[in-house]
Amino acid sequence: MDRSQRKLDHIRHALATAETGTNSFDDVSFVPNSLPNIGYEQTRLDTEFASFRLPSPLIINAMTGGAEATTQINQKLAIIARERQLAMAVGSQMAALRDPSVAASYQIVRKENPHGIVWANVGAEATVEQAQAAVEMLAADGLQIHLNVMQELLMPEGDRDFSGYLERIQRIQESVDVPVIVKEVGFGMAKETMLKLTAAGIKSIDVGGRGGTNFAKVENKRSAHPLSMFEDWGFTTVESLLEADRDIHAQASVMATGGARHGLDVIKAVCLGASAVGVAGALLRVVHAHPIEECLAEVDGWHHQIRVAMTALGLVQLADGVNTPLLITGKTAERARLRGRAVEEWAERR
Repeated sequence: MDRSQRKLDHIRHALATAETGTNSFDDVSFVPNSLPNIGYEQTRLDTEFASFRLPSPLIINAMTGGAEATTQINQKLAIIARERQLAMAVGSQMAALRDPSVAASYQIVRKENPHGIVWANVGAEATVEQAQAAVEMLAADGLQIHLNVMQELLMPEGDRDFSGYLERIQRIQESVDVPVIVKEVGFGMAKETMLKLTAAGIKSIDVGGRGGTNFAKVENKRSAHPLSMFEDWGFTTVESLLEADRDIHAQASVMATGGARHGLDVIKAVCLGASAVGVAGALLRVVHAHPIEECLAEVDGWHHQIRVAMTALGLVQLADGVNTPLLITGKTAERARLRGRAVEEWAERR
């Protein structure tokens, strides 16, 4: 099967595969603040991630490209990014690097959003030359390198050899002229991985946890021999954020993608240490089914929800969330303790 058809399969199955099961954000709740001492209009949504000063914590995260039929999706996403000043990452450009005829499905993003923040995207198997070409293809401001080992293993035509990934990531980091963000694609990231990345010079990490689009399930739907026992593989987004301790935050900025359903989940991620929050599957479903005006209204709704939560918590700016007390319970708390994280410390923050 060629890559263009695979891209279309991914979109079709991602839309058909609803986010099911428990969501780790439900294991996180706030201590109420009855005297927040601020007003709604005082709240600010700007944040900093990967050396970018962003007007919003919401990132339109890597979704698609690589087939002619995906051009319209990327066009609508780019318009949303332009109109609401959101940073946007395209889907993996490996297809266009191998077949330049599909490059337009990615380049539409820069065409529609000539002055916005756009991130290119390659896999960790990419060479330095491919990474540079991906950046040049979009005149990109940043570069995502995605890690998707389990997805590849479940993909009928996927890679089976992952040796040399860290060395390639380091070479790309040292060679490109834009910030590099290393991201997972829905399987989460452990502290050990983050420490290896920061030791290699990576300063921006997207933990890409379980809870959003389930690419194990997507690949199983494409396979004649599905391995359904791997559909719960990895860490959730909240578990991954808890993995990022002070040592990680001292060396890298952290972004959270995977399972955010609304603005309240965004604030939970921010208070768990995320500087930005990626939205992919939830926005893809809106873009697929609704006109651009309704898509913009959806983003406006998320921004309003974020500001409501900030006001109730007494947060003028998102960075203030690092001192907000959180109650972490359920399976998330149990697994965090097994990993050496004392969740009681989060409840006692001041």
